[in-house]
Amino acid sequence: MADDEWTVERVAEQFEEAVRTLRKLPPVKARGYFNVWPQIARTSREIAFMEPEPMRVWPSTAAITRLEQTSDWVLWISVDERKLVWSRAARVPWKYISGELGCDRSTAWRRWQLALTKIAARLNAR
Repeated sequence: MADDEWTVERVAEQFEEAVRTLRKLPPVKARGYFNVWPQIARTSREIAFMEPEPMRVWPSTAAITRLEQTSDWVLWISVDERKLVWSRAARVPWKYISGELGCDRSTAWRRWQLALTKIAARLNAR
């Protein structure tokens, strides 16, 4: 029964995971542009001197499903609360968040807690 209950911390972790999943998704590119040039044939020496490209890790299907569920939750709160919750999940510092909201840090934190509490209450009511 304890696993089924949603808490503020668990909802916040779900939003943080959603942000991480969004960052792992491939970039959106404009359609209609493509390259018809053939691939450059490089020698082994050229390949050895090339800068290594960072390894790309793609999100799992379960992570994408949880991202979609989390995206549906933001419909339950106001637009200002949505911005606040997503900003905090992306680890934007409280200083910038409170400046954007026009309030002090503790008020921004209370609003964030209230938004997460609304979501947790709605999830627990199911």
